Amino acid sequence: MDQRVTVRYVESSRLPTDWGVFTMHGFEDPAASKEHLVLTMGDVGDGAPVLARVHSECLTGDALFSLRCDCGNQLEAALKAIAETGRGALFYLRQEGRGIGLLNKIRAYRLQDEGADTVEANEQLGFGPDMRDYTILGPMFAHLAITSINLMTNNPRKVMALEELGIEVLHRVPLQTDSNPHNEKYLRTKGAKLGHMFDE
Repeated sequence: MDQRVTVRYVESSRLPTDWGVFTMHGFEDPAASKEHLVLTMGDVGDGAPVLARVHSECLTGDALFSLRCDCGNQLEAALKAIAETGRGALFYLRQEGRGIGLLNKIRAYRLQDEGADTVEANEQLGFGPDMRDYTILGPMFAHLAITSINLMTNNPRKVMALEELGIEVLHRVPLQTDSNPHNEKYLRTKGAKLGHMFDE
């Protein structure tokens, strides 16, 4: 694990939701001034593979119901899948806008309004296409004693990042939601430039 990773466990509590009662675990990364969450249901530390989702914060999609992305729909679909299974974990990372932050994300949105795709917008602002750091997951997985997962994702980079941390990814579970006129270009860019895997 990267020696720079300073993420540490803080506290846990119940979190009742429309999909059932989860346990919410709070973690902090003082070096990055970030706080992260994991929602679990059932006994995830019993050694059996865990249905899991690694979800990066998207305030606009998760909380403000934006149609520019598929983030909010993916979050709900993952929580519903975990609840239906009765056991699983959702890792909620505070890495807004693929790691560029909320205000830069708004700047990127403006560039997209002018014709750039999501990758081009990030690059025009001086960022890489995806600035997220998945090494912060190491202490979270260790604290929860999760060693093998079935990962809900369309992003092969997440699979590789977790395997590099020593997490066994047994299966990639597609997490595809309906598109709309506002996010069609966004989804095409994910597939063409970031390697996300979608069904036709």
